[in-house]
Amino acid sequence: MNQPFGFSASDDDGRGDDRDKSPGGSDGPGGPGGFGFGGPGGFDPSQFGDLGKMISQFGQMLGSMGSAMSGPGSSGPVNYQLARTVALQALGRTPVVTDDSRTAAEESVRLAELWLDDTTVFPTGVHRTEAWTPQQWVEQSLPTWEKICTPVAEQMNSATKGAMPEEARQIAGPLLGMLDQMGGMGFGMQLGQGLGKLAPAVLFSSEVGLPFGDDGVAALCPTAIDAFADELELPRQEVVVFLAAREAAHLRLFAGAPWLRARFLATVEEYARGIRVDTSGLDDLASGLDPSILQDPAKLQELFSGGEGAIGPKVTNVNEAALGRLETLLALVEGWVDAVVTAAVGDRLPSADKLREMWLRRRATGGAAEQAFSTLVGLELRPRKAREASELWRRVGEAVGTERRDALWHHPDLLPVGEDLENPAAVIDRLLDESTGDSSGVDEIERFLRESGGGAGDDASDSEGPQDTA
Repeated sequence: MNQPFGFSASDDDGRGDDRDKSPGGSDGPGGPGGFGFGGPGGFDPSQFGDLGKMISQFGQMLGSMGSAMSGPGSSGPVNYQLARTVALQALGRTPVVTDDSRTAAEESVRLAELWLDDTTVFPTGVHRTEAWTPQQWVEQSLPTWEKICTPVAEQMNSATKGAMPEEARQIAGPLLGMLDQMGGMGFGMQLGQGLGKLAPAVLFSSEVGLPFGDDGVAALCPTAIDAFADELELPRQEVVVFLAAREAAHLRLFAGAPWLRARFLATVEEYARGIRVDTSGLDDLASGLDPSILQDPAKLQELFSGGEGAIGPKVTNVNEAALGRLETLLALVEGWVDAVVTAAVGDRLPSADKLREMWLRRRATGGAAEQAFSTLVGLELRPRKAREASELWRRVGEAVGTERRDALWHHPDLLPVGEDLENPAAVIDRLLDESTGDSSGVDEIERFLRESGGGAGDDASDSEGPQDTA
């Protein structure tokens, strides 16, 4: 698993081979405690001889970074104001979105919506279509990235502070405040760099797995779409319609399953709670940190970037089950979108097969979604699972119909699980076995909730409870 925010994976025993011989290792003056504290001789306040100078220099550096260090989004575990500044600076000049591009986006979404009406029972989720520049994608996506990244960063900060001896926390109060700011800056810088690299390649707002715009807003990114069409050597109009269909399908799904966004974010938080941090790499921070680093933002960035000499903690996650559920949920969303879009455009776009093959290849080689989750939150949306999920939804739709297929999104407990992705026949068998002749799928939902204890009992008078839940 890739590690979030550039932190490196822990060694098998949680320590490097030569750490015991280093000044901050278990045989050095710092002892076995985190941050260089708590050795055999106890806590040594003399390690903070230059603390005042370090804090003063750090304050001067913060002041030199201007508005990125103050105002909304500059505090907390991730400095989102700094992330925004870094990302926008990396993007440079804002490209011009022409009226023709806006018109093409609107007409493509409108056409895709007509085709999707034939392949899903979910009504349109689009109320407005926009054409975004990379800069607009950064601005629009940051609120959602904040919800995704904050739980991960908070857990890292909590675990890191927990490794410091209580005596050290009391004496080093000012240093802890400085470290909080440095950590928020480090996370913010890396998030900003990641978004700056990602934004020019994003083709539509929901490419990363969930819509990043406001509710009901379908957004295409003409600059990236032009480059994508040139690479494919296919008619731009067909490429735009294909991508518009994927955007519109995402919005239909998230509007038709209003619990989906909250479940996704809750699973991210559950995943974050499993993070464990090895802080042994911080052993010599107080005694060995060169104060001149605090005057150089570039060196400070390198210090937290996870490269050689970085002081960032080593991260592992003990909650593999939550990670698996998150990957499965993402795959089910991506697979459903692929299934309904393939059915919608297959006989209508001459290059539909080529576009889908190129799309799957983009996923397999690390498209925008994989880069985003891998770099920013340490999560990979595995293309193998997405392809299997697409096949599952296709086969379920053929076996029981579109209406009953989409009814599985009425409640999270009705969705296929990870094991089902490799065995679509099991899902189909369950649906056929539970069939009562009601093509709406409501009876199947009620029965599932009764058997799982999540709804009414056997008494027929209680049957409305599960139906409302679904």
